[in-house]
Amino acid sequence: MAGTRITNIQSAAKQSPKIQLPQRSSAALEAVQIRKKSSQSSGDRLSQSKSMVLQESDLPPKPVGLKGEHLNVTKISESGKKQRKNWTVMWSVLTTDQLLFYKEKQHESSQKTSKTDVVHLCGALIQWTTEKSSRKNVFQITTNTGSEYLLQTDCYSTAGKWYDAIRKSVDSSTKSDGGFSLRRSNSTDFLPRHSSLPGHGSASPSSKQRNPVHRRSINMFGSSKLKHSTSDSADKNGVKNRLKKFIIRRPSMKTLQEKGLIKDRVFGCHLLTLCEREGNTVPRFVQICVDAVDKRGMEVDGIYRVSGNLATIQKLRFVVDQEEELDLDQGQWEDIHVVTGALKMFFRELPEPLFPFRFFQLFVDAVKIKESKPKVQAVKKLIQEMPKPNKDTMKLLFSHLHRVLAFSRKNLMSTQGIGIVFGPTLMWPELDAGNMAVNMVYQNQIVEFILIESREIFNLDTK
Repeated sequence: MAGTRITNIQSAAKQSPKIQLPQRSSAALEAVQIRKKSSQSSGDRLSQSKSMVLQESDLPPKPVGLKGEHLNVTKISESGKKQRKNWTVMWSVLTTDQLLFYKEKQHESSQKTSKTDVVHLCGALIQWTTEKSSRKNVFQITTNTGSEYLLQTDCYSTAGKWYDAIRKSVDSSTKSDGGFSLRRSNSTDFLPRHSSLPGHGSASPSSKQRNPVHRRSINMFGSSKLKHSTSDSADKNGVKNRLKKFIIRRPSMKTLQEKGLIKDRVFGCHLLTLCEREGNTVPRFVQICVDAVDKRGMEVDGIYRVSGNLATIQKLRFVVDQEEELDLDQGQWEDIHVVTGALKMFFRELPEPLFPFRFFQLFVDAVKIKESKPKVQAVKKLIQEMPKPNKDTMKLLFSHLHRVLAFSRKNLMSTQGIGIVFGPTLMWPELDAGNMAVNMVYQNQIVEFILIESREIFNLDTK
């Protein structure tokens, strides 16, 4: 029975008319010939038959490779471990599934032996970033192993070209590999599959709506302004015009102060202005510091001579300038050297010193007097002629320093030591045209003399 069917089929084949095939290219004929010759099984014939009828749209997109160009490259993470950012100019070459970096420019005839790094693009993520670097036109590549690279170039058209080409290679290599899981940096967790990551067309519309931040980050460099901008100079001119408009419209200092956006400072403010603002003849900050040292600093070794922590002093200065409530008994101000350092800084940063400029040479002449009583009377007269805020602040400070000397056996401070510390802090010439060393000698001598004769000069109580 089987033999009869075979005979019938053969006879039918002989009787059927010959079919005229359309003209085909040589490549197509060769493909058909190979299929006829090499097909050994039904599985081979099936796969080859499918290859003959695939449409061009069904084929995977071919990645666009770039022969090579200089890019700024830095590796900021190695398998999830952060690395120090170090930008390097690298000769970059893009293949179908790899991004190659060379130290030197490679020629087609060279063997490319100076390759320094290879970035595997299968399962990678590429996205623009403005947070990882202050440079412009920066995009990040994160490999499936957690390594992170930053690529940058000053020309945004070049950066966009490389971004698009690398993204196509990533899509192609990942799709051909059937999808690839991406590991999160500094973790063993895996991110969603590559097709669901931001910046790829395979993401569903609902996922885009759930991740508006990702959508904004991708469209930032895909805007028409980036693509159709004529040159960098046009953007620079736009920035200049915006700055000019801002400068024209900017509010005055008085307006900002009235609105409370800018507060009057304490450090660096003129003594007369500060006292007038506070409604007193002695700055409030000076009074607070003196009280704190009187309370817990009289027996401290090297008081006013030892420097406090500069960072903490600056923090105290910031609190004072912001007119916040100041309590020097708080734990952060427990180091009394921070308080004394801030007090000295206050006097050093006065626009005009505690001893006004016009009195500098007068005090120098007075301290040169050899006889004691005339010298005391001359210095006392000069202090009485000073503005009241200067005179009252000086009286408060020198009476305090006089009390510090009463504990000299414990704090190891002397009149000479205090004169060295406060001489250049409380007075200096307006124009330092003379010898600085000579001026410093007179500064120390004047402060030391006033300190010794403070009871007589300021009429202090003899308790």
